[in-house]
Amino acid sequence: MIKKKETVAMLLAGGQGSRLHLLTERIAKPAVPFGGKYRIIDFPLSNCINSGIDTVGVLTQYQPLALNEYIGNGQPWDLDRTYGGVRTLPPYQAQKRADWYKGTANAIYQNIHFIDKFDPDYVVILSGDHIYKMNYAEMLESHKKNGADCTIAVFDVPLAEASRFGIMTTDSEMRITEFTEKPKEPKSTKASMGVYVFNKDKLFSYLEADEADENSSKDFGKNIIPAMLAAGEKLYAFEFSGYWKDVGTIDSLWEANMDLLGDRPTLSLKDREWRILSRNDAMPPHYVGSGAVVNNSIITEGCEIYGTVINSVLSAGVIVERGAVVRDSVVLGNVTLKAESTVDYSVIDSDTVVGVNAVIGKEKVLSKGITLVGGGLDIPDGTVIPDGVICGSEMLAELSAEKEGK
Repeated sequence: MIKKKETVAMLLAGGQGSRLHLLTERIAKPAVPFGGKYRIIDFPLSNCINSGIDTVGVLTQYQPLALNEYIGNGQPWDLDRTYGGVRTLPPYQAQKRADWYKGTANAIYQNIHFIDKFDPDYVVILSGDHIYKMNYAEMLESHKKNGADCTIAVFDVPLAEASRFGIMTTDSEMRITEFTEKPKEPKSTKASMGVYVFNKDKLFSYLEADEADENSSKDFGKNIIPAMLAAGEKLYAFEFSGYWKDVGTIDSLWEANMDLLGDRPTLSLKDREWRILSRNDAMPPHYVGSGAVVNNSIITEGCEIYGTVINSVLSAGVIVERGAVVRDSVVLGNVTLKAESTVDYSVIDSDTVVGVNAVIGKEKVLSKGITLVGGGLDIPDGTVIPDGVICGSEMLAELSAEKEGK
């Protein structure tokens, strides 16, 4: 007899993340590196195992190869279980048709059989593109205590930003009385985090009804939640007060990396009681050469620092040659910064070489935003990449042509 699981988590990780531009041309948004040695998806996966949830379905779609390889059998997160564990769930060809996931609700609907195999009482729905540490077990206990049909995690946001989110209005007992997706005039500052707890049978019932509706967007925020409210189901909000950031843009990804720095960082990854786990290739320890300067920065395995690194986050294998300066930047894996090059307020994708005396971004200038440099580029010596631009191979060719024409 197969043992029943009380809770199954479903992690939506198929998003393209188009607002991250060059960073998601080759990989899905949840696979984007973060904090030197992590990827975005490490956070919800680690939250699951730290919360006692050992059965997780990861729904992939856009550019799934890197994400599937990264997750593997789930061993780094203690999710390599004979029964349960982590499973990647791409769209597949059913008997009648083959479909891409049409929306968040449709993605879960297409995997009802995976959930039902474990016969859980509760289903936790998660997003794979947020940076946060959260105990889902506490949310589940609140769900049970309230006798809820659905519980939605909410985060208090400034009123000026509330129109960017799905906003909940609640009564004094935190029962949701109204939900509005991205309201122009928000009545509340309780923003949905995209974290839900459902009673399984209730979830299945609404997913099946939504799938039959040809006019539906197949989305939890636009369809499932409003339908449950309209039917008088018991929906409750669960207030979360820790660190949470949607890293859907270059600016927000840069900000989240900067939040790791300082003596008292806004987001700490040093908590031994709530470890963020990851899969990393074995690399030698980082090396800081004589005369190098490193200040308020995260330097990951395999880095070699001979120049200056200030207030920055460097992923594995980055080389900063003598005289090179990196300030207020996020540099992804295996980037080489040649001698006397300068990088300010920038995000540089992996495997790029920045030539001698090249300049990327501007020191103490954020008015035009963060500079994004694509991966796998060879930036010629002396190239100047302006602040606030997105520089891929086409822009690099234009800059090189301008330089040669002078």
